Amino acid sequence: MTDLFAACLGLDARAVTEAIPPHVRRDLERPPAPLPDGADVILQFGPWIPRTPARHLVPSLALLTPRRYALRFEVSGCRGGAWTSWVATATLGDHVFAPCPTAADGLTAEIDEIHAAAPVDAVRLRVRIGGAVEVVSHAPWLITLSASDGALAPKVETPLSAGPLAVPARTQLGEPEAVRLRICSPTSVGMAMEYLGRAVPTMVLADAVFHAATDRYGVWPAAVRAAAAHGVPGYLLRFPDWKTAAWCLDRGLPIVASVRFSPGELTNAPIPETTGHLVVITGLHGDDVLVNDPVAASAESVPRRYRRTEFSRIWLERSGVGYVFFPPA
Repeated sequence: MTDLFAACLGLDARAVTEAIPPHVRRDLERPPAPLPDGADVILQFGPWIPRTPARHLVPSLALLTPRRYALRFEVSGCRGGAWTSWVATATLGDHVFAPCPTAADGLTAEIDEIHAAAPVDAVRLRVRIGGAVEVVSHAPWLITLSASDGALAPKVETPLSAGPLAVPARTQLGEPEAVRLRICSPTSVGMAMEYLGRAVPTMVLADAVFHAATDRYGVWPAAVRAAAAHGVPGYLLRFPDWKTAAWCLDRGLPIVASVRFSPGELTNAPIPETTGHLVVITGLHGDDVLVNDPVAASAESVPRRYRRTEFSRIWLERSGVGYVFFPPA
C-alpha cells in the first residue's frame, strides 16, 4: 500500500491530479502560508494519515523556477499518539541550515528517503527553503510525500499492456569520460523531459543534479528539482505494483525507475550488475517491460525489452521508486 500526499501552488490542480495514479492519490492539500525561521522559510504539511502504517517515506519538491535556492526535507512520525523528533534528509543546494538529526525515535533519514523502524500512523513534513526564499511565494510548486507500508508487490500478475511511449533515446556513454558511467539519472530525466517537449542537454541536467556533499548524480529529489527548474513538474513515488505503473504509461507519463541488480538477475542488460541505476520505463507488453536503458553503448541500443518477473525483482521488490514528470497544464 502506497499513499501519495500532495500540495501545490500556482499549478493547475486538475493537471496535478490527473498525473497521479488513483490507486495512490490522496486529496490535494491547500498550500500553507510560508513560515519565516531566521534566514529560512518553512512550508509545513500534515498530519497526513496513510491508509496503512508507513515504513518508507519519500518526499519531493518541484519548484518551477530557474532561481538558485536550497532545500531540506524534515519529517516527524506519530506512533500511539506520540510524535517523534524531527529528522532531516540531505540538503540540496549551497545554503547551510541549522543542524537537525538524521535519526531519532526509530526514524532514520538517509540522503533522500526516511525509514521507520516501526511503522508510523501519521506523518508531518516540513520543507525548509534557504537562499532565494522569495521563490516560494512567486513560483509555482508541487510538494509530495510517498508513504509506503513496505510490503512486497505480488510476484505473479496477469500480463499487462501499456504504451509503448516514443521516448527519445539517449546514451550516457557519449558524455565526458570522467562522468559518463555515473550520470544515468540525468540522462534518464533528459529522455523523459524531451518526450514531454522540453529538451535539455544531459550535461546541463547533470550539473544541476550533482550533489557535492555525497559526490552523487543520483539523489532522487535532486532530479525532480532539476526538471522543475526547466518548467517540468514531477514527483517521487514508491510504486506498489505494475497496475500503478501501467496507469502512468497509459496516460503518456514515462517512469524513471531506480533499480539495482546482481550478476544474472537481469537478462539482456548492458551492464552485468549495479548497486544503483536509473532507466526509463516506456511500456508494458505482456510479460515484458519496455525500457530505455541509458548505459547502452549507442542510442540505437538504448531501447530494451526485459522480462517482467526479473524487472519486478530489481525494481518493485527493492525500492519501487520512480520519478514521474508531467506537463504543467
